[in-house]
Amino acid sequence: MDIEVVNIDRPDKAEVIIGQGNFSLKTIDNLYDSIVSSTPGVKFGVAMNEASERIVRITGNDEELVNKAAETVRKIGAGHVFVAFVREAFPMHVLPSIRAIPTVCNIYVATSNPLQVVVGITDLGRSVLGVVDGPVVDKIEEKEDIKKRKEILKKIGLMPEE
Repeated sequence: MDIEVVNIDRPDKAEVIIGQGNFSLKTIDNLYDSIVSSTPGVKFGVAMNEASERIVRITGNDEELVNKAAETVRKIGAGHVFVAFVREAFPMHVLPSIRAIPTVCNIYVATSNPLQVVVGITDLGRSVLGVVDGPVVDKIEEKEDIKKRKEILKKIGLMPEE
């Protein structure tokens, strides 16, 4: 087996979700429905590799994000993997509905960090072995860091004011 690292280039201000499913013929439409109905005003593009037909299936409501998702999932190249780029929503807004899709098997990552996908290559094809989600952590948060974290959560409405 060979191993390749695929750098994921996110469009400006977009979050990325990478997962794997099956029956992509239906899953791609289910991904559309789950994302568009999860958050009003969400902009997104989704692409999914169809293993048996060797085609990238696409959907979304933002052409730039659809094109970037197709380019990215093709670079990864693994069967039944999907890539969703999302704007105007955080992954936590769309992940519950994506996870509820019966044909979604796995979510590898949902992030806005610099990202790499580690791909294994065999004589049969390609497989996602894992992801590298951001740089190496090099410290433990201190009181001031905790205060800043909580201020951010309050500012975006995810933590009540004290």
